[in-house]
Amino acid sequence: MWNDYQATLWDFDGIIVDTEWPIYESWLTIFRREGMEEKLTQEVYVQCIGSDFDTWSPELYLESLTGKSYDWEEEGRVRNIEIRERLKDGVVIPGIVETWKAIRADGVRIAVVSSSSHNWVDVWLERLGIIDLVDEIVCRGDAPKIKPAPDLYQEAVRRFDLQPEQCLVIEDSLNGLKAATAAGCDCVVIPSRLTSVLDFPEAKARLADVWEMH
Repeated sequence: MWNDYQATLWDFDGIIVDTEWPIYESWLTIFRREGMEEKLTQEVYVQCIGSDFDTWSPELYLESLTGKSYDWEEEGRVRNIEIRERLKDGVVIPGIVETWKAIRADGVRIAVVSSSSHNWVDVWLERLGIIDLVDEIVCRGDAPKIKPAPDLYQEAVRRFDLQPEQCLVIEDSLNGLKAATAAGCDCVVIPSRLTSVLDFPEAKARLADVWEMH
C-alpha cells in the first residue's frame, strides 16, 4: 500500500500506542463518581479524539449535566496519576515496528504527526526505542492549528518537500481523517478500540490492523 507514495504520515495516540483508552477510562472514573457514567459513551467522547477540548470538552459536558463547577486543575492532577499508572507498561501496537522497517526498506519516509505535544510524543518514541525509525515528528506548536485543521499535515508535507498526493496518512480518528483530507492527502484509517464505533466514509480504506497495509 505504501509503495504508491513517497512518505507515510502516522498519527500517534491510538495508532502507535493505545494511549486513548486509559485517558477515556480516567474520565469515566469522574463521570461515575458523579452518577453520569452512562452519559459518557464512546460515541460522545470520541468527539475530542485526535484534537483537544476546543473541539469538545468533557469538562464542560459534565458541568452541563450536573450544574456543578469543579476544580479541574486538581481533577487533572488526579487523572494524570491514574493515566500514568495505566500506561506504565505501554507497548507499541503490534505490527508497527515491522511495518515501519518494511516501509523504510522500500525507501519511503516516515513522519509522526500528532495533535499532542513533543513532550508526550518524543518521550514515548524514545522510551519505546523506535524514534530512530522516524524521519520527522510534527506536533502541537509546529503549526498554527492542530487537527481537525490541516496545518500539522501540511507542515509534514512541507518538511518532506513533497506534494500532498505523494503522502499517505494513517489515522484512527475522525478529526485526524478530516485534517488529512483537508491537507489533500490520502488517508487510511485503522480504528482504535475507542474509535471503532465511528464510520469513516472519506477514508481511502478502513483497515482492521496495521498488518493489512502489507
